[in-house]
Amino acid sequence: MFATALLAAGLAGASFTTPHLVTQPPPRSLQINGQQYIDHGLVAAGSLPAATRDFLGDTFGSFSSLAVAPGSWTRDADGGYRGVLWTLPDRGRNDPGAGLFYDYPARLEKLQLHIAPGKNGTAGVVSLQVDGGLELRDFDGQPFTGADPGNASQVRHGIRLPVPRSGTGGGKISMDAESLQFTTDGHFYVGDEYAANVYYFSPDGHLQGVLVPPPAVQPMRDGQPDFGSLQPPRSGRRNNQGVEGMALSPDGTRLFVALQSALVQDSSSGGADGRINTRVLVYDVSLDPLPKQPLQHFVVQLPAYTAKGDGAGANRTAAQSELRALDTHRFLLLARDGNGLGSDKTWPAVFKSILLVDTDGASNLAGSAYETGTTSLLADPAHSMLKPGIIPARWSELLNLLDPSQLARVGLHLDSARHNDPQLFSEKWEAMDLQPALDPARPDDWLLLVGNDNDFIAHHCVMQGERCDSAFDNDNRVLVYRLTLPAAR
Repeated sequence: MFATALLAAGLAGASFTTPHLVTQPPPRSLQINGQQYIDHGLVAAGSLPAATRDFLGDTFGSFSSLAVAPGSWTRDADGGYRGVLWTLPDRGRNDPGAGLFYDYPARLEKLQLHIAPGKNGTAGVVSLQVDGGLELRDFDGQPFTGADPGNASQVRHGIRLPVPRSGTGGGKISMDAESLQFTTDGHFYVGDEYAANVYYFSPDGHLQGVLVPPPAVQPMRDGQPDFGSLQPPRSGRRNNQGVEGMALSPDGTRLFVALQSALVQDSSSGGADGRINTRVLVYDVSLDPLPKQPLQHFVVQLPAYTAKGDGAGANRTAAQSELRALDTHRFLLLARDGNGLGSDKTWPAVFKSILLVDTDGASNLAGSAYETGTTSLLADPAHSMLKPGIIPARWSELLNLLDPSQLARVGLHLDSARHNDPQLFSEKWEAMDLQPALDPARPDDWLLLVGNDNDFIAHHCVMQGERCDSAFDNDNRVLVYRLTLPAAR
């Protein structure tokens, strides 16, 4: 078990070499700055079969991100909950190693969500019913594509965007959608992997504008954009490591945008565990939904882990996969390994946790050479230590998903030897949303919805009219946890 003091500090060198499992039953409390945060445990779970089709006829893709529609969340008289759940698939089924991509139109999936309360100590049941969706359209009313753009791009409405020259998706804007956030009036932001852009849409799904990242984040090679996913650029976001986490503060004034792991220039030469220093940009959107520059810019140091979980030295970074804001300086960050159902390895799950991050006291890099250029944060390219004077945001582990007893209550397990067993805990947990428990007796209690990204893995898979079958099913799953979050929102 990792040292509690180091977990609370969020320091460089936070690493997990064997499976980081929960050993104590809930409730579990965490004291920070005189406030008590409580994890009350897993209270409900449910799934949507992997073979489910969506409103466009493709295999339903879960959940690179999810969000309950503003104003739709209610509590039933029996203590259950209902809401309209919008979910975000990524770029469709693909096999980058074989160069296989589909011309998959970007979309939101609409679900009717019902959480039935548990009885007599059992976990509640999450029901998900497909209820249409929304196809996203660019400035000119054309669909996006999930196809990899390579190094191709075009200028559209004064913005250089990833656009394949020809072939699959040729002439369309490429989007690998990974994060979703609604505004109170129904507009929404979508964070992207390819360009590390944030796209801003009207309620009917038409593009209104683009929040282009600062120069430090833009993927570049030899002075030109390098938007493709098959190799890392020379600077900027790593390939497949774009805007994985994004959220508005509850007052609607701040938009948090988090990269999945360290930028290329901030990655140490020691290997995958050298990607711990990720960036979080904070934009003031109180007057303009698409500000030109970040108001704040922080470093968050992610945990490292050992891929095989065998006690050897850490060799991977626990990539952040979703963000939800509690206020203008605190947010939840989901960091995870790459082991579990969906992985081609039989290694055990080592680290999948939700961190409570606080930027108070952290260095604000907005406007500095670390943002306006490609200056590295590192004191030594061979190691992940930050330069003197750069203070990262502090974090604490709030919720550990690797809880064998809690998962067993909803029929899931962590036995990696049972490879491709549909009840094995998923590899990619990438989606979160936070909704009030609406409990007058506990006004600081919240329900945290956590969803997996199943990569469209299904026995019976269809993509753009073609079969894309896998050897097993990886169902779309939602877990619901109850938390006490003091003064949240």
